[in-house]
Amino acid sequence: MRVLIFILIIAVLAILLAIGTGFLNISQIRGARAPEVSATGHGVTAKGGQAPAFDVETGSVKVGTKETKVKVPALTVERPAPKQATNNAQ
Repeated sequence: MRVLIFILIIAVLAILLAIGTGFLNISQIRGARAPEVSATGHGVTAKGGQAPAFDVETGSVKVGTKETKVKVPALTVERPAPKQATNNAQ
């Protein structure tokens, strides 16, 4: 449960950061309208209503490639010198 709350907090902070930096722009283009609810002897009926609409503009990130020269260190591998066998048979 704590992990889920932590993930939600991080997501909200990321959205707020994106809006604060101008990377994300959210504009409401249509307001919300509550449905008309009427209660009669036969039950409750609801008519109309409208969900809000939003226009979301996001920044763009361009990813590409380019050629460049990178210095790479040289690696040499040397075998150890062979050990001379000592003959200590007495």
